[in-house]
Amino acid sequence: MRITVSRKPVKVYPDPKRVIARFFYNGDERAREVVAKVTSLSEKQIFDIVSPLLQEFSKRHRNITKVFLKHCKKIQWLIEEMGIDYKNMDEFTKYLIGSYFTHEYSIESAAFFNPSIVEDPDQTNLVEGEKRVIISFRAVGEGHISSVVFRRALIDSHNNIHVMPAGSYIDEAEVVKNAIYNKRLFLKKAADASISMNVITDVNGHLGEKFDYPQLRKLVLDAKEKQKEDADKLEYDRILWLSDTYHEICFSKDTDISDRVIFPISEFERKGIEDARFVRFTKDDGSVIYYGTYTAFDGAFIIPKLMQTTDFYDFKVSPLHGKGAQNKNLALFPKKINGKYAMMSRIDGWNNYLMYSDRITVWDQPIKLQAPLYPWEFIQIGNCGSPIETEAGWLIITHGVGPMRRYCLGASLLDLNDPSIEIGRLHEPLLVPNPDEREGYVPNVLYSCGSIIHNGELIIPYGLSDYCSSFATVNLERLLERIMEHNNGSAV
Repeated sequence: MRITVSRKPVKVYPDPKRVIARFFYNGDERAREVVAKVTSLSEKQIFDIVSPLLQEFSKRHRNITKVFLKHCKKIQWLIEEMGIDYKNMDEFTKYLIGSYFTHEYSIESAAFFNPSIVEDPDQTNLVEGEKRVIISFRAVGEGHISSVVFRRALIDSHNNIHVMPAGSYIDEAEVVKNAIYNKRLFLKKAADASISMNVITDVNGHLGEKFDYPQLRKLVLDAKEKQKEDADKLEYDRILWLSDTYHEICFSKDTDISDRVIFPISEFERKGIEDARFVRFTKDDGSVIYYGTYTAFDGAFIIPKLMQTTDFYDFKVSPLHGKGAQNKNLALFPKKINGKYAMMSRIDGWNNYLMYSDRITVWDQPIKLQAPLYPWEFIQIGNCGSPIETEAGWLIITHGVGPMRRYCLGASLLDLNDPSIEIGRLHEPLLVPNPDEREGYVPNVLYSCGSIIHNGELIIPYGLSDYCSSFATVNLERLLERIMEHNNGSAV
């Protein structure tokens, strides 16, 4: 008999009105034609076109003129190639050109799911028993492109969950490429991404052990000019695309958390940023930082990545390296264990693994922790977010895939000092899709990327059939008792 779980009457749905203004480019020839036509217009004609554009789209985007100027700037090279003086071009002409190279993208038009929940850095002005939280979601729009978005919520003293309404605007972050690259790790990741070994050897011979983005860009552009075949040029482009996976992103301080979207930046994540698992990590000195592991997908290759932040405004992003940084489902423990970082993973797509590291970006020597045991998880078992520390052990919420590719949630308990020891595991699912939850973007799927404990209950945000999200709670003491009733004795 399954343990009692309470579903909350709260659902968070995708909103197709949530749009961002992105750069749109349809090729050099058509771009030149557009620029030529715009620059042939009189100042009055340009103003008469731009004025209503600004009135209409300023209601949908914060500082739309800044967006138009940024997108016009992206084709400055082409404008100057046409013999036009870009620097002295009228501002409204730049607005209009930029508008033709801008399109709206609805980031949530298809789905809004796979939530992760962490304590908000701001816990001021609350009453006893309340907690303010930040929830991340995987938002999916046109073309099945995934991004990370956020909502703020309040958990009251009765563990009712109040999700704050989203703001009126969405902002993408400013991207800063100021990373210093480690050549050995960078080229190892290039090999993992199946970039040509000839290109990797060439790059290896011309770079120092440490290098920055301008050095790499100059090397790649010089090398590309010497290539005769387009396929060879593309391989050098892929080196630059890989460098884009290291960056910092910064949001304006006047944005609400719900205004911020982390959209794919590099070509190596152009098909999506999937299933971010955020964790509130406590350092040895007691200070707190938030880490988020996620999957970058380019349509063929998966690159596990790590973002870190202290305030959810500024994020540092880098890929993860090593034999253990493969496939999906990487979830970091919320503190070091015996002096080392600890991570769960699913490197083979089937079983749960555990690994330790002295460096948070390098993960080797994964050991198998859990294999599927019960019929509802025979296809695979994986984590549903970072382990949660309890007095009884590390609580792991898992997902299991069974008949008809149905995803259910389970729970396990690991030893606090040696997480390779599995203390116990629920024999039956903790949460199963009910008739109201099995229809959606991907049917029969319940999935979560991180839970939280509050007021004696485990609070689980979860995605419903990859369409929308909701919440469930379970008494923590009863859950731990039930898990330990099924003591497995040791790790699988």
